[in-house]
Amino acid sequence: MSAPLDGLIVLDLTHVLAGPYASMTLADLGARVIKVERPGLGDDTRAFPPFKNGQSAYFATINHGKESIALNLKNVEDRAVFEQLLTRSDIVLENYRPGVMERLGYGWEELHSRFPRLIYGAVSGFGHTGPDSQRPAYDMVVQARGGVMSITGERDREPVRVGASIGDIAAGMFLTQGILAALLHRQTSGLGQKVDIAMLDSQLALLEHAIALTSVNRTPPRPSGARHPSITPFETFHAKDGLFVIAAGNDALFARLCQALALPLDGDPRFATNPARCENARLLKRLIESVTLEKDKQHWIDVLTEAGVPTGPIQDVAEVMRDPQILARNMVVDVLDRTGRPAYVAAGNPIKMSALADPATRPPAPRLDENRQEILDWLARD
Repeated sequence: MSAPLDGLIVLDLTHVLAGPYASMTLADLGARVIKVERPGLGDDTRAFPPFKNGQSAYFATINHGKESIALNLKNVEDRAVFEQLLTRSDIVLENYRPGVMERLGYGWEELHSRFPRLIYGAVSGFGHTGPDSQRPAYDMVVQARGGVMSITGERDREPVRVGASIGDIAAGMFLTQGILAALLHRQTSGLGQKVDIAMLDSQLALLEHAIALTSVNRTPPRPSGARHPSITPFETFHAKDGLFVIAAGNDALFARLCQALALPLDGDPRFATNPARCENARLLKRLIESVTLEKDKQHWIDVLTEAGVPTGPIQDVAEVMRDPQILARNMVVDVLDRTGRPAYVAAGNPIKMSALADPATRPPAPRLDENRQEILDWLARD
């Protein structure tokens, strides 16, 4: 079974998360990813805990199935190898601060003039244009500046970052989308193009509802905890043994909820429409919890599921990794070691395609410079 990106070569100069997340996705779709790392040090995440047998699980789960070669692009011999790699590559990815690749002689304009079909993907904190393009950034910086932290957390408490690194991951996802679009464009034009992704831009793209609220109300939304600011009931609720979630996103679902809970709210104007329910969200929460507090959360999840009302438990990561639905979708996979035995556990590929193999294992992540000789041998062949 062939993969959509079989035969494509990705020359990956990125490190840490945003760029490597994109190249991981491209590898899952069939591309060959050659990871170019700093001699002696490699990707920063090689030093990130947790460790198993002296190896970073963080690095292994983001860089599985890639190849590694260590090159110093200021060294004449290493530059010669890099030049050869460029002649074979379809895509080059980098996440240096804007201007670094230009100073090395490998900026977009230079590469495009020499390799017109090459697609150039760049991901950085603030992008390659604008007054702050030279500023450094990490995930938390763009979550804060991009507005995501301002709406995350409990009302009237200090802002908090989202638990997952969405500053990096969203940028990596948009970089992947841009690369795939550039590949499609190249099929008709014969030309590559530059894909310039900013982590800050990517955060703004996640704020579709917050932007709408701010533009209409002229007041930015504040954190609302687990509750959706414009849909009710759509939040956490207490049962006898803890919290679970209910998401009744329209009038029909709310009617089903009331029937399942035996709540006599039909015809009550305070809850007849979603805007009315939003106005009376606190009262409605108390009324619902007056029922749900009587029994365990699993009882209510079963009752509401039977009624067709969206609901679910609040699972920790260990519970998620045992979830039958997650397992049925092959979303927990083993990353192998060099003996072929499972060594790490990683998230599977969420892109399910009818003609794309979805194995339960992934090849190992490379050791630093592990594939040098193999790559040099490949370059020496016609």
